[in-house]
Amino acid sequence: MAEKIKIDGHLYDRLRKVSEIAGYTSVDEFVQHLIEKELAAIEAGGGSDADVEERLRGLGYIE
Repeated sequence: MAEKIKIDGHLYDRLRKVSEIAGYTSVDEFVQHLIEKELAAIEAGGGSDADVEERLRGLGYIE
């Protein structure tokens, strides 16, 4: 099931540019790959709760 998320316009522009340079077929494909990598790192024991919180903050998921 596909869901939608809101992304700031400036961030989307950056994602679009980088995804094109990296050879992804779409921004959606690029974002999905980034999220899958980050989730795998977290699920593999990517550090303490503080480390996880800082990563999520850096990704813009929490403030």
